Amino acid sequence: MARARKRRFFAKIVFTAYTLTLLYWMFFAFSRTQSENFKYNITPFSTIKNYFTYYDHFPIDIWLINIAGNIGVFIPFGILLPMLFPKLRNIFLFTFTFVVCISIVEGLQLLSKLGSFDVDDILLNTVGAIIGLFFMKTKKVR
Repeated sequence: MARARKRRFFAKIVFTAYTLTLLYWMFFAFSRTQSENFKYNITPFSTIKNYFTYYDHFPIDIWLINIAGNIGVFIPFGILLPMLFPKLRNIFLFTFTFVVCISIVEGLQLLSKLGSFDVDDILLNTVGAIIGLFFMKTKKVR
């Protein structure tokens, strides 16, 4: 039992640090400055389609950050959230909860004008989190 408590305590620390780091990245890093206008995309797959259709118009680092990065950086949430909240091991409850939370963050980016609201970011972030959830379930990480 002590081992499980230690693992959960470690997961809480990692989750908190990782969440704060991501929030910093999403609102302040990468030379973000407050925009004069609201920036948003509410058309599903619009941004994703542009990156794949016009891949040769984007530098590889921009492409990687916007596609692979939006998936990859959310994989840890699929592992950590179910460790901290066992009810979130259910794929439907996990997906619903994650989509609500990431939508709130995207909405805050829009309202603060320190980023943009992009439904494609929500989709890609959710794919990453679900990959993490499947990893957690198949590796029996508890």
